[in-house]
Amino acid sequence: MTTSQTDKGRAFVALHQRPGGFVIPNPWDAGTARLLAALGFEALATTSAGLAFSLGRQDGGGAVGRDEILANARDIADATDLPVNGDLEGGYGDAPNTVAETIRLAAKAGLVGGSIEDATGRPGDPIYDFGFAVERIAAAVEAARGLPFPFVLTARAENYLHGRPDLDDTIRRLQAFQDAGADVLYAPGLKSGADIETVVRSVDRPLNVVMGLQGVALTVAELAEIGVKRVSVGSAFSRAALGEFLRAAREVRDTGTFTFADTAVPFAEIAGLLRE
Repeated sequence: MTTSQTDKGRAFVALHQRPGGFVIPNPWDAGTARLLAALGFEALATTSAGLAFSLGRQDGGGAVGRDEILANARDIADATDLPVNGDLEGGYGDAPNTVAETIRLAAKAGLVGGSIEDATGRPGDPIYDFGFAVERIAAAVEAARGLPFPFVLTARAENYLHGRPDLDDTIRRLQAFQDAGADVLYAPGLKSGADIETVVRSVDRPLNVVMGLQGVALTVAELAEIGVKRVSVGSAFSRAALGEFLRAAREVRDTGTFTFADTAVPFAEIAGLLRE
């Protein structure tokens, strides 16, 4: 690939600055990255869950380490000329300086954006205290600003994914992350279009919304009308692919038939999409 990291960074910033919204789908390896690029998407984002599933592991709890996450991110970043945002989870350590180092390592891996969560990864204490969460984002922002190319830093408020559906606290955190310098804000798991619209109106940074979770059924056009800038799918494409795999495998196991092949993507179509 020939596009420089600086050019990728500038292209990624421009996507967030132009009118309307855009979709940033989530491949889990180089092959799925190339397929998504061939379909015309303009940017990509890694998925920690999609990678974990492909490695035969559960997501979260440190099942996939930082080195593995970044190696996968490099494979995806190298696979196309598109800008790639990294799912960097909680930064792979509590301390703000560890989070900052993760941003620098992500940049070395070829990423031009990355997200940092306020989730601890500890079931009994799932969300960082407010002040410490803000310190961690501030450290990530400082590291991103020290890079020699544009790097879009996304700050994630994880309340809704950890049994804390507190919209007021979520907005408070997003506003504080905004004040700390985050470029994009993200609160996965919001339950309704009304809540998403409330968040959009409460901040003045681009908002990422994840679709493919249960509970919200809005189109890209409807999300853009609300004011959402960026739409990702998290592990949804990975789970969709694995769903078809499991249905096919169960058919063979249970009935000994192979009708799944009737709707499988033709070999020639995949080959054509992957052709340079």
